Amino acid sequence: MTLPLPFPPRPALVNRRSLWLLLALLALLWSLAQAGVGQRDTVLINGGGWGQFGEFWRASLSPSLDPEFLGVMGQATLVTLAYGVCGTTLSLILGLGGGIVTSTIWWQTVLPPSAQGWDWGRSLGLGVRGVLLLPRVIHELIWGLLLLNILGLDPLVAVLAIALPFGAIVAKVFSEILDHTDPKPLHGLIQAGVPPLTAFLYGLLPQALPNLLSYAFYRFECSLRSAAVLGVIGAGGLGYEIRLSLQSLDYPEIWTGFYALMLLTGTVDLWSGGVRRQMGCMNRLDLNRLNSNRPDLNRLDPNTQNLPRAIDPLPTGNPDSGNPDSGLKGANIEVTRVKGPPQTPWGLRLSWGAMALAVPLSFWALDLDWSRLVSDRSRRLLGEMVIAAIPPWPDGETLGRLLHLSSLTLALSILAIALAGVGGIILSFPAAQTCVLPGGWLRPLAGGPHQPWPWGALALLWGSRLLLLLSRAIPAPIWALVFLFVLFPGILPGAIALGVHNLGILGRLMAEVNENLDDRPARSLHALGAGPLQVLLYGILPQNLGRFVAYGLYRWEVCLRETVIVGLVGAGGLGRLMTEQLSSFDYGGLTLTLICFGLLSWGVDWLSHQIRSPLA
Repeated sequence: MTLPLPFPPRPALVNRRSLWLLLALLALLWSLAQAGVGQRDTVLINGGGWGQFGEFWRASLSPSLDPEFLGVMGQATLVTLAYGVCGTTLSLILGLGGGIVTSTIWWQTVLPPSAQGWDWGRSLGLGVRGVLLLPRVIHELIWGLLLLNILGLDPLVAVLAIALPFGAIVAKVFSEILDHTDPKPLHGLIQAGVPPLTAFLYGLLPQALPNLLSYAFYRFECSLRSAAVLGVIGAGGLGYEIRLSLQSLDYPEIWTGFYALMLLTGTVDLWSGGVRRQMGCMNRLDLNRLNSNRPDLNRLDPNTQNLPRAIDPLPTGNPDSGNPDSGLKGANIEVTRVKGPPQTPWGLRLSWGAMALAVPLSFWALDLDWSRLVSDRSRRLLGEMVIAAIPPWPDGETLGRLLHLSSLTLALSILAIALAGVGGIILSFPAAQTCVLPGGWLRPLAGGPHQPWPWGALALLWGSRLLLLLSRAIPAPIWALVFLFVLFPGILPGAIALGVHNLGILGRLMAEVNENLDDRPARSLHALGAGPLQVLLYGILPQNLGRFVAYGLYRWEVCLRETVIVGLVGAGGLGRLMTEQLSSFDYGGLTLTLICFGLLSWGVDWLSHQIRSPLA
């Protein structure tokens, strides 16, 4: 007699996750109050700006198609692409080295802790991480303004402004990837007598390489968006041309620039997605897995169940038949023929060749003058800036102002990530191929093979993807200027602008999670008669909600950094103060603001890690 399996116990109503949820709701209500929502004495909407707001959107149907202007935009697109390629290349070089020396597994390999004594490896790793915290929290726009005062108006400013902060960000993510890669092969090689460095190169890096490359493609897309933002300070490219059109309020030309950005971003997105699929890296980065324990090697990944066999049994037969492989039938030996290594797809070869060609061409096209870094003028200006950056001892009024602006910055980032997270989750389902298309979770194939062409489903799919592409292709400062037509200056237009921009990024990342989800629970529910909403709530969301939250928390850290760029257009918070200090050359005050911003970023980073831990 087989006893039925007992149902798992229902989790307690009050647990760690419910407490975090309650804290998030309270933080959202507090942020709305900081933005003035619901307060009678605060006027948020500017009724006189609806005319310009409507004119701006009507211009999207009639962009400027002047041949001369199109030529200018084409050249600007190539400049933006070159900035992205050069900035990504340098950031990956810096990030790979920084990621290795900040990873715990590296120091455990080269300086293993002794039974007695100080753990020098861990101390060195924490020290390097502390050094990399400063360039990571400073936004690339601030880096650009600082470098502009030292190097002048030169393409090197834009490249370094992307490479320095992104190199620190890449180092942080790469170190997490290395630390959460299975160390058994590495330990086995070390125990076999292999030198630590060789064991690290052959036992750990090959396993982490797919995740490293996948995140590198994502960072390239981020570099393109940052290159467009740096055009605001005169670095050239699409951002600079859009800025000139904004100053003259030429909306058709602005939309031409927007469409050029969408074309560039969409092309890179499609290309990187194709390369990752051919490499077997379906997601850019599984953040939820990086915050979990070591991967279980005994569990078979369902994506590997259909891999081709590496060996085939040889035929058996009569030894007198002339077949050299015959005569083994009665020997109880299974002879196998080992196949050669799998052939690299031609598309992947073409992509690697294009990347190898694009890097030197981009550096050549920008004609970077590296001698500026060591010129007498640059060293003199850098020395003067370092001396001027020594902060004065803050008084009570200064500390109170920094504390108030820090609270506004935190509220701005919470509102932005709440809007981006909710909107990204909603749009991620119609933007996923596995959702509404025939054969997906919500529309399993039924009937004969002759099915009507799914025009409605295709329109929903591509409409959602175009909406996500538009929202992430347009830089956040531009969105802030658009919403300032109908909203008065404050943190609300900045939060909406950051939310709309990050909605496109999160929606695309979440759509990829949906497309690579195990669909067996959803199909089982559909076979039992569940409706589409029930399939979504009980078959899909329980699987991917943890990853959605992990992506949202990661983007929250990014949103906090991006509050600086919406501060340029009067969104408030520490970003606006930084802009004022830079314009008045108040480097001492800027140092205090950066210290305050760094502490705030560190707190958000720590809180994000604490929330993600129980979700893994």
